[in-house]
Amino acid sequence: MLKTHQNRLPISSNVQTLVEMLRWRATYDADQIAFTFLVDGDAEEAHITYGELDRQARAIGALLQRRLAPGDRAVLLYQPGLDYVAGFFGCLYAGVIAVPAYPPNPVRPKPTLPRIQTIVSDSQARVALTNASLLARTPSLFELAPELSAPEWLATETLEPGIENDWKEPDISSDSLAFLQYTSGSTGKPRGVMVSHGNLLHNSQIISEGFSSTSEDSGMIWLPPYHDMGLIGGLIQPIWLGARTVLISPAAFLQRPFRWLQAISRYRTTLSGGPNFAYDLALRRVTPEQKATLDLSCWKVAFNGAEPVRAHTLREFASAFASCGFRPEAHYPCYGLAEGTLIVTGGVRNGQPPLCTVESSALEKDQVVITSEDQPGAHTLVSSGRALRDVTVVIADPETMTRCQKDQIGEIWVAGPSVAKGYWNRPEETQHTFQARLTDTGEGPFMRTGDLGFLRDGELFVTGRLKDLIIIDGRNHYPQDIEATAEQSHPEIRRGAVAAFSVDSGGQERLVIVAEVERTSRVHRQKTNGAESGADDAARAITEAVRRAVSENHDVRVHAVTLLRPGRIPLTSSGKIRRQACRAAFLDGTLENLEE
Repeated sequence: MLKTHQNRLPISSNVQTLVEMLRWRATYDADQIAFTFLVDGDAEEAHITYGELDRQARAIGALLQRRLAPGDRAVLLYQPGLDYVAGFFGCLYAGVIAVPAYPPNPVRPKPTLPRIQTIVSDSQARVALTNASLLARTPSLFELAPELSAPEWLATETLEPGIENDWKEPDISSDSLAFLQYTSGSTGKPRGVMVSHGNLLHNSQIISEGFSSTSEDSGMIWLPPYHDMGLIGGLIQPIWLGARTVLISPAAFLQRPFRWLQAISRYRTTLSGGPNFAYDLALRRVTPEQKATLDLSCWKVAFNGAEPVRAHTLREFASAFASCGFRPEAHYPCYGLAEGTLIVTGGVRNGQPPLCTVESSALEKDQVVITSEDQPGAHTLVSSGRALRDVTVVIADPETMTRCQKDQIGEIWVAGPSVAKGYWNRPEETQHTFQARLTDTGEGPFMRTGDLGFLRDGELFVTGRLKDLIIIDGRNHYPQDIEATAEQSHPEIRRGAVAAFSVDSGGQERLVIVAEVERTSRVHRQKTNGAESGADDAARAITEAVRRAVSENHDVRVHAVTLLRPGRIPLTSSGKIRRQACRAAFLDGTLENLEE
């Protein structure tokens, strides 16, 4: 009979790799359930114990050791589930560098293939691990994306009996690479963050310290296993802790957000969370009748990270689910990024996150001016907590590379054992991002996050992004990708004259696209000649083409499309799009909209 809980031993301080970590659990907690996957998102359960996970990892590891050399790469192309967990650890058991990715969309594979192609190509993966159903579809995939035929494809559900006995423990250490976390989202310039075993063990330890979690806790995770929060927070850290975790697929959550809270209530899990949008989604989509069935009094740490944490979301969620037993002090805002492995700063368990209300006009000038919420232009920020153990956070001027004053907003720089080794095969970008030093003191090296913020009484407040990354519904979108899609959606859009950015609308990040039209376009000619009716029809055709193309290729809804006359989009002196200036003009209504 499967054991579902006992007070498990903490991981030995002698453990130096994730292989040793799982082997430790398999030795002392072999019959304990490690993960429960809800196959249908509701009630159909699949379980795996630590002992069985170790056996499957040894079997996949032995298979890979027959085909690959230590340090080779294997890309993971499974749907979320227990196969993904086994495949990931199978790579580590072989001494092979895992490359987490998502499989092609079974309904509309074409839009998902470019990113997979670039990951496979950039990592030079020699093997693609998957299941039998996807393996059967590879001929049609190879027709759409011939580059995907380069690696050897292997299904791992059923391997020859006893193959796990052929496994040999790999010669790896804490400095060895465990996996490459691809963060780009860009089909032209992917970047694989090199994450070591030591990075992962340190980050797992500080997550448990920040959460004040023990083996008596349990988790519920819907986050994608191919992203850092889902992979590290949802699959690795629970094994370090010895806490059972319930999993559902991201699609199951997005289709019916109630499933997230229902699983927490049913399995009495204490640790769960996600980006801010998940809490907003639950607020909008969970009905009063569904709330009446929930008991969330067990939820001790509701972590919130990966995108801006909003004060009104925390307040509204706590109020809306108070009747279900949710406590406001369960909210746990935190900050992290793939280059820092996962978590960098976090709050205190059972402690209300500090808030800081500042003048919005000062924020736009990179200054911190404290005010009260009842003042015009006030903006309330939520603390993302303090730097966790052995982690150093400084705020630096991104231009002068000097430490900022306490009332000055600057770039967030991070140092510590969790900071990754750099970007795969990108020495110049690694030097720029991971080897920064303060020019006034010589301190360093630091990892430049590209995010903006300030420190107040040791608390980190994140105010925005130095880079133009767009985050909507917890997913990263690079503006140049969306701009390229918009340019190609209609022949009357000017090439190199499109800006994509996000704005806050109703408390949520929304995508906006601003595009110039060609001088020869029908909408421009008819607007110029005063033919308003024909111009409106032409403008609608363009905007509908943009919306459709972006939705199909990026799976994101366009909130607004603004068409401009030629030469009206803000540019730098070298001709680059000034996205933030464009965004500011859109918000204050100074863009010369052709449709007006």
